[in-house]
Amino acid sequence: MKNISIKVLSLLLAMVLISSCKNYDELVKNPNLPTAVPPNLLLHGVLNTMNNDPWSDAHIFNQFFNSTYTYYGTNNYDQDPFFNTTSGFYYRTLENVVRMEQEAKNSGAADVNPYSALGKFFRAYFYNEMTQKYGDIPVTEALQGQDNIRPKYDSQKAVMMEILRLLDEANTDLASLITAGNTTLAGDIYLGNDLRAWRKVVNTFTLRVLVSLSKKDTDTDLNVKSKFAAILGNATQYPILTGNGDNLKYVYNAQFNNYPKTPGTIGFDIHRQNVGATFLNLTTALKDPRTFISSTPAPAQLTAGKTVDDFAAYVGASNGDDMGTLGANAQGGVYSYVNPRYYFDYAGSKAEPSLIIGYPELCFNVAEGINRGWAAGSAATWYTNGINASMEFFGLADGVTLTITDKSYTVLGSVTVDVTTYLAQPSVAYAGDNAAGLQQILEQKYIAFWQNSGWQAFYNYRRTGVPTFLTGSGTGNAGKIPTRWQYPIGEAAANPVNYKAAVQEQFNGTDDLNGKLWINQ
Repeated sequence: MKNISIKVLSLLLAMVLISSCKNYDELVKNPNLPTAVPPNLLLHGVLNTMNNDPWSDAHIFNQFFNSTYTYYGTNNYDQDPFFNTTSGFYYRTLENVVRMEQEAKNSGAADVNPYSALGKFFRAYFYNEMTQKYGDIPVTEALQGQDNIRPKYDSQKAVMMEILRLLDEANTDLASLITAGNTTLAGDIYLGNDLRAWRKVVNTFTLRVLVSLSKKDTDTDLNVKSKFAAILGNATQYPILTGNGDNLKYVYNAQFNNYPKTPGTIGFDIHRQNVGATFLNLTTALKDPRTFISSTPAPAQLTAGKTVDDFAAYVGASNGDDMGTLGANAQGGVYSYVNPRYYFDYAGSKAEPSLIIGYPELCFNVAEGINRGWAAGSAATWYTNGINASMEFFGLADGVTLTITDKSYTVLGSVTVDVTTYLAQPSVAYAGDNAAGLQQILEQKYIAFWQNSGWQAFYNYRRTGVPTFLTGSGTGNAGKIPTRWQYPIGEAAANPVNYKAAVQEQFNGTDDLNGKLWINQ
């Protein structure tokens, strides 16, 4: 009887506790919290994540500029968080993509809707960014929430195949939505909620992915050549960007999002950074007017008697030099500084916007594919179009007069741009569908990437070796340029079995900066 009483009391106590917990849960619910998030708000956040600002660390390691004083940081690849274990995956962003798709459906949208179509593109975009950095990543078992918190890694080949599948489906879905007149979209900060414009971006990005697979162009599963030719051969089925007006770009303004360099930072930035020799060695050798946009003349060269229109007056600092050498030379006026007249502006109105996916790159990607024999067409035309598009993007055309200043805005003189003469030079005129022509395409693509398109300049260098990146004690990593990023440091703790398996499969068990990715073998 005693035991029965204890059991009854225990049961009653449990029921009271359950009831109390339930009542407590009801009490602590915040009635002001939304039960749903509009998909356009989630879209806005995803779009912001796509942008990689000009003058970020990415552009130091693209060797467009560098730090010349140890106090402000070094140029060492192996000491930078982007490469060395502390950078992150994009799965949090992709979780927001999933939520965006769910909220669109919850609001009554059909299975195929503008948010679901763009969701496929965003998956492809961020998967590509991750696999380009790390190699194998979770895809098949990713984004399953609490159902699978330790997903297996997919091989890089499988990841690339999934990316291409998603992009093809995104293009098809967008086409069906446009045909049906179902173009309702909100929250688009880039393209004015225009699905036609997004469809061009999707196919242009697909060409970027295909070109990144140039070392795998004989793989019969990827079918790089046939996919590339199909896009170029059918503008109706695969529309692509047709000019700078179609660019996917991030625009700055003085009220809400300042340009990364402002008049308020000039005293800090102008003295600690110099333009990179990898970039200026190339532009000055080609007598390229983009030299005058990027840089001031080196003070020592002006003292020696050179004029502002003399390309020899513009001297870059090598990312491979040690900080002592860089600091002493910078103080001695040996190097060119960042052009303050053009780039230090709250609104970014004097500088170009931040390109994410742009027409100049598209032109060079098409030229490269044709040069490699992947499709019919004129590589020379696309190559020239790419140069002209880049010049236009930077505000350069025949007859444009550029005012040249020093780092303190003191006017030193002016230069008149002549793009026609530039294109006619033997060093610039397309050399043909051969190795020399390919070298020109890749060099011009690098110049066009100046302060835009995130890590694309680095990825292209890693894939092709063009242009030659400068190395030495200043780059760290035993004087070598890394070939990949280490996985985020939390992966070894959060997903140890699958992390170790991926590292073992790819890099013989060592999560090494110098490991070679499958796409580049």
